[in-house]
Amino acid sequence: MTHRSTAVSGASWPAPAKLNLMLRVVGRRENGYHELQTVFQFVDRCDQLWLDVRDDGVVRRLGALSGVPEDQDLTVRAARALQQATGCRLGADIRCDKVLPMGGGLGGGSSDAATTLVALNHLWGTGLSEDALSEIALPLGADVPVFVRGRAAWAEGVGERLEPVDLPQPWYLVLVPACSVSTRDVFCHPELTRDSSCIKLADFLSGDAVNDCLPVVRREYPPVAEAIEWLDRWGGGRLTGTGACVFARFEERDRALDACRAAPEALRAFVARGLNRSPLLDRLDQEIVSPSLIAAS
Repeated sequence: MTHRSTAVSGASWPAPAKLNLMLRVVGRRENGYHELQTVFQFVDRCDQLWLDVRDDGVVRRLGALSGVPEDQDLTVRAARALQQATGCRLGADIRCDKVLPMGGGLGGGSSDAATTLVALNHLWGTGLSEDALSEIALPLGADVPVFVRGRAAWAEGVGERLEPVDLPQPWYLVLVPACSVSTRDVFCHPELTRDSSCIKLADFLSGDAVNDCLPVVRREYPPVAEAIEWLDRWGGGRLTGTGACVFARFEERDRALDACRAAPEALRAFVARGLNRSPLLDRLDQEIVSPSLIAAS
């Protein structure tokens, strides 16, 4: 089998994590989906994707992902969705170096899917707009569009109605408890609050940063409760999405690193910078302006 590559050898595409800085469940639709209000911000912790363009139309994942069959992998599904939407006859070999934990609320799978869409839209020359890519992204997952658009955002609906926001970009200490939280189980839990009042962005900016999923997750997942309790010693811990990851905000990197070094050995921990612009957009800009510079870097 032969195939050609238009990807730049050795150049990867970032798939950044996100944090939900607030999450309110304000209603439930007839189809069972929940109406939300949330705030997304990226951090500079990323999976890395390598994409090798094929001329035979085959989309193939290189390497295994524990517990995820190839046909269910969001990167493969995203590539095939782009093929179907555009009629593109090219394919791709996709390799993902996973850094972000699965089931952690950091959006790793959704971010991988978005990076696949954005990168292949460029590499295949399909030329879709951001809006068109976001339409393809939504069926893959409610938060895939925010990664496609690549800007910190106030979100409503199921998370697909996005309004870009300019937020402070502090440092975050993120803890990864030794468990994986099922988003489905959290949203099906009988004790989940589903009737929170709607707030405005100004309310969030004034300090209203409740996550309605936290009480359920703390009760059902003791490792998350322990991580939150530990972060409370450093000024207060918060849950991202439905978890399991929790985080605390720091104005100074050194202070965040001090807390990271003090974290219990049973917890994975890392420090990351909050970002209002996704590294994926910066990577795309570099590729468009000068692919040869990336190959040389």
